[in-house]
Amino acid sequence: MNSPMPLILRICSYIDWINVSIGNSVAWLTIGMVVIQFMVVLLRYVFGFGSVFLQESIIYLHASVFLCGVGYTLSKDAHVRVDAFYHRFRQRTKDQINMLGSLIFIGSFVGVLSVYSWPYVWASWEVLEGSRETTGIPAVFLLKTLMLFYITLLALQGLSLFLKSFHRLYLEPRS
Repeated sequence: MNSPMPLILRICSYIDWINVSIGNSVAWLTIGMVVIQFMVVLLRYVFGFGSVFLQESIIYLHASVFLCGVGYTLSKDAHVRVDAFYHRFRQRTKDQINMLGSLIFIGSFVGVLSVYSWPYVWASWEVLEGSRETTGIPAVFLLKTLMLFYITLLALQGLSLFLKSFHRLYLEPRS
């Protein structure tokens, strides 16, 4: 009889689902970036018309894809890794490296980024910061808020990576 999935793996599965869902959703924004960039070029070089709003919207879309897709990338193990030896290691060694990496690198990065981002984002919200350009997007405060999504999604996926490795190392029955 199949035993129910342990709580630790259900938590990981839920975190993975959140990040994969968000990653799959924001991936569609790349199509918008291509279309808008085409429009910017067409308007500028064919019709001699420039639009700061359209140019800034490309920045907003790019930031959304990058900052909201970080958890997805980590969940798929598609992040940049200097892999000189890792691929040759046994799963047990990989799990030990992933646990330490999650704690030391992801944990400290998320911690430092949190300390410096909150005041920065808060200050932007206090004045409802907008574009420096008069015809730009009046929502820089929302763009800066994406940093908090980045921190949250990265922290959650780092936790999932840590818990999965911990489970394999210490809770899974050995064969």
